[in-house]
Amino acid sequence: MTKFSANLGFLWTELSLTKAIEAAAQHGFDAVECHFPYLTPASEVAATLTKTKLQMLGLNTIKGDAEKGENGLCALPDRITDARASIDQAIEYAHAISTPNVHLMAGVASGAQADIAFLDNLRYATAKAKPLGITILIEPLNPYDAPGYYLNNTAQAEAIIQTIATDNLKLMFDCYHVQVIEGDVTRRMEQLLPIIGHIQIASVPDRSEPDSGELDYRYVLHAAKNMGYTSPIGAEYKPSGKTEEQLEWLNTLNS
Repeated sequence: MTKFSANLGFLWTELSLTKAIEAAAQHGFDAVECHFPYLTPASEVAATLTKTKLQMLGLNTIKGDAEKGENGLCALPDRITDARASIDQAIEYAHAISTPNVHLMAGVASGAQADIAFLDNLRYATAKAKPLGITILIEPLNPYDAPGYYLNNTAQAEAIIQTIATDNLKLMFDCYHVQVIEGDVTRRMEQLLPIIGHIQIASVPDRSEPDSGELDYRYVLHAAKNMGYTSPIGAEYKPSGKTEEQLEWLNTLNS
């Protein structure tokens, strides 16, 4: 049986974070993950995770000023101070709730100065996270959902991980984004498996429940299992209705 993690950035968004964690537990998820938990005290999240016996697998650094189109700060050459503050915030929160992964959001940027800023911020983040047992994740985002995003393909992410060369920097392999950007999902997954820290799924192209669209996730997840990947798969999709009314996919993908 494949284990699944409910991404509470998209699922049960009408509920508070603690209530969403409880809902995920009630509906059979094996873990949870989120985007930006910072408005909820870490102590409340930690208590709910203990009560439900779930682990929060990951969370993100903040986007910055979304009204100005910011989608992360860590590759922005003129926002180094703010990027470091967002890294500190994410790592401290993750440590407080025993979360093993922090996704560093790069932002909308390009060019040599962005390269330098992102590498420097990754070195800062991995050094700060390593003594706490936390892994830093980076994730390529597709140009339709995230126009101009600095990190935009798996080859770029692989080269960055090789450059930083630390065992607590890994790839967030989101099958939805990989399919939109470059396709060839299972072959890329196999090639990149040594540096993959987390796998996420959603249907393509509409990013809804993962039992429809152009990717057959029964095949993809069976392939991942055969490769030796055993961690919970992140369900980061946009529900087509109320989350709890659209969960038949949990059975479908394990059939």
